[in-house]
Amino acid sequence: MSRPGDRRPIVVGVDPDPARRMALAWAADEADRRRLPLRPVHVEGVPTRGYRTREVPPSWEEWNEALHKAGREVLEEAMDFVATRHPRLDMESLLAEGDPVWVLREQSRDATAVVVGSRHLNRRQEVFGSTSVALPLMAHTHCPLVVVPESEHITQEPAYYVVGVDGSEQSGAAVDVAFGEAALRGAGLRALLVWEPGPFKIFDEYEPQQECRRLLSEIVAGRLADHPEVVLHHEVLVGHPVHVLADASAHALGLVVGTRGRGGFTGMLLGSVSQGVLRYARCPVIAVPTRG
Repeated sequence: MSRPGDRRPIVVGVDPDPARRMALAWAADEADRRRLPLRPVHVEGVPTRGYRTREVPPSWEEWNEALHKAGREVLEEAMDFVATRHPRLDMESLLAEGDPVWVLREQSRDATAVVVGSRHLNRRQEVFGSTSVALPLMAHTHCPLVVVPESEHITQEPAYYVVGVDGSEQSGAAVDVAFGEAALRGAGLRALLVWEPGPFKIFDEYEPQQECRRLLSEIVAGRLADHPEVVLHHEVLVGHPVHVLADASAHALGLVVGTRGRGGFTGMLLGSVSQGVLRYARCPVIAVPTRG
């Protein structure tokens, strides 16, 4: 995600609930590992009228000050949490007003990565809920977006990452990030291209699967030369991309997918697969934008 000498911060959206600290912990560990500054961001909403009819409502200034005070307390608690975990980590917090998606999108312009938490919302909450930040942010971020589930995640030894490859040149950005993460963690890498048969049965599946293997080999070959220390396994699997990737990454350090591109399976575009893995993956998901 970052290059030598790059000091762009890791930006993390801070949840006001002090019990939800998985995303903050992941971001702090990543910043410490990469020797980068950490920027905890808390976004305030607009003051709302929460008073009974007979009560005299406070002025806008009082409302605003109450929000600022609560926001400062959230950030102070978050920074204390990080300081306990990494005492020497460089931090600069940001308290902002407005829409969290817009604020984090703007922060992504000069960030190495943006990190947010996930509560595995149901489909209705994903579409209509104001607490869902990851999905709309994924469509507009300018750097990799890391979505960290709040539920406990058990990894497997030896440690590994999974990256979804769709056979396109654009998916190379996701592969680049996956190799970088694996090298940084001393982990292996599983590069998967998922071939989903069409509605009509193909009697000879050998040729299309061979073409998938050829595309996959071409995409990972150059990256492997740059990261010879990474133990790579690349496979072509048959099935629905969301289910295959989610299952393959069940005990992984992370699942890397692209959010732009045109290639072998349509879901790796911003759509069914990238949204689906956010719903079903139990490990951190790293969504990598690739600009056409």
